[in-house]
Amino acid sequence: MSYHGVPPGQSHLWSNREQGPDRLGRLWMALGLTLALALPNSLILWVPAGAHPLPAQGYPARLNRIEPQLRNTFRWWNLTCPVCKGLFSVIDLGLKQESNVARVGSIAIKFCNLLKIAPPAVCQSAVQLFEGDMVEVWTRSVLSPSEACGLLLGPTCGHWDVFSSWNISLPAVPKPPPQPPSPPAPGAPVKRVLFLTDLHWDHDYLEGSDPDCVDPLCCRKGSGLPPASRSGAGYWGEYSKCDLPLRTLESLLSGLGPAGPFDMVYWTGDIPAHDVWQQSRQDQLRALATITALVRKFLGPIPVYPAVGNHESTPVNSFPPPFIKGNHSSHWLYEAMAKAWEPWLPTEALHTLRIGGFYALSPYPGLRLISLNMNFCSRENFWLLINSTDPAGQLEWLVGELQAAEDRGDKVHIIGHIPPGHCLKSWSWNYYRIVARYENTLAGQFFGHTHVDEFEVFYDEETLSRPLAVAFLAPSATTYIGLNPGYRVYQIDGDYLGSSHVVLDHETFILNLTQANAPGASPHWQRLYRARETYGLPNALPAAWHNLVYRMRGDTRLFQTFWFLYHKGHPPSEPCGQPCRLTILCAQLSARADSPALCRHLVPEESLQDVHNLWPRPLFC
Repeated sequence: MSYHGVPPGQSHLWSNREQGPDRLGRLWMALGLTLALALPNSLILWVPAGAHPLPAQGYPARLNRIEPQLRNTFRWWNLTCPVCKGLFSVIDLGLKQESNVARVGSIAIKFCNLLKIAPPAVCQSAVQLFEGDMVEVWTRSVLSPSEACGLLLGPTCGHWDVFSSWNISLPAVPKPPPQPPSPPAPGAPVKRVLFLTDLHWDHDYLEGSDPDCVDPLCCRKGSGLPPASRSGAGYWGEYSKCDLPLRTLESLLSGLGPAGPFDMVYWTGDIPAHDVWQQSRQDQLRALATITALVRKFLGPIPVYPAVGNHESTPVNSFPPPFIKGNHSSHWLYEAMAKAWEPWLPTEALHTLRIGGFYALSPYPGLRLISLNMNFCSRENFWLLINSTDPAGQLEWLVGELQAAEDRGDKVHIIGHIPPGHCLKSWSWNYYRIVARYENTLAGQFFGHTHVDEFEVFYDEETLSRPLAVAFLAPSATTYIGLNPGYRVYQIDGDYLGSSHVVLDHETFILNLTQANAPGASPHWQRLYRARETYGLPNALPAAWHNLVYRMRGDTRLFQTFWFLYHKGHPPSEPCGQPCRLTILCAQLSARADSPALCRHLVPEESLQDVHNLWPRPLFC
């Protein structure tokens, strides 16, 4: 499948220069700029591919492409700096009026329908859901007088710094020499950690409904019936753009016995379904409460440590930094999470959860767990247009936690939803530098979000050749899109004095939908594979995963095994040819966003740019 984006083009709204600069004309001018800058990314939020990370181009690339056109247009009008700032001051005031917000939404709906980005009903619902927040963001960022005029007329008229580069200061404490973990002694304790991610419960899932409907999400009420030549949605789920009924999640949690016992659970978010064009806050809170209660029911006293996904909010990906107050803030969500998860989290963790959706705690002596809110690194979080520099001070806080852990001699696990290689460039590069500095302290990183089974290797910044950390990206519980439901179990070096707390191995479990949906069948969750056994790994340390990538480059059969497991045992029918294979392998080495140098030894130099152009990629090549 491919991403559904808006093709670049010049808006006809810019052609009305002969008309007088009345208030309505200024609004139309603002709308033209607004749509040119933001509409493609806002629309991608509610089409099917928007659920997967990284649209084909991020904000910076789009702005670089249209910036010369915008500057030429405004210079054509002989727009002076004072007039420009006065104009956008009026625009800021005018856009925030309720009637004008609705007017912007009306035009956006027409664009959505004209470009056939989604069905008309989806266009209307989505725009109405997003318009208030989007206008608030645009008027505080892209359309603010300093930002807009700095973009259009140059740095002498203002400062355009949306998504500009920035750096986190690290403590002056010298970095200790690298100390790779020693293998645990035979018979040393081992912890089993259940990892759940991307559950995506669809309250309206309907067996027998059309799994290939026109909407971004199918297999549900409103999807209609399939034609007589095709089967309807299965009882336990479907290989299509569909999420899961509650009974499948109940089956997953009630059938965990053979995979256990578990010492703790990492749960990295994305609870609601992908019907992002019509979600209310009440819908999101119902999903949070229902699934949290389900997890607690089946896991009982086992401690559960959650992280915030990008689908928890509405509009989707809408996570304003803490300086945004009032009804636009995320207080409604973080407060509900704190109440729902209070039995699992200590007071100190609940405090930072309520402020910014992240926290730290100590599940065992010698181990610190840090749950990050990765929405503050997200390319799709439009609130970061206002200020993308270390939102909520989260990375600065992370450095403080890691330095304190290093001082105590503790090890650290990090959990989060969006993987660091899928983040905004500055955030991702800063995180990469932090991981390199604290490589002796960081024992594990665990993420989800992509719905597939992969990993990201980190390297030393000096040579980009010494593997020093690995982030594990576990597959989703949901079937979206075309996958088996699944979950992951990690074996971790256990709780004893001197434990490394590193991952020793991992296992992935799935529900084979073809078998489960057969007449008279019942669901049977089965182990799909063990990592070390399947890939012939000597251990699960970073160098082993680095070597696996290079082995797969030359071993087509090994890569096909990876490709099969990457899709949880249900790969697409289209083969993954050489460009696809190199792109997928490059992704496993790319824990730092927009950094093709990480693949320079994997990909021939003449092909490096082609592979880089394919990455970011859709779910399937």
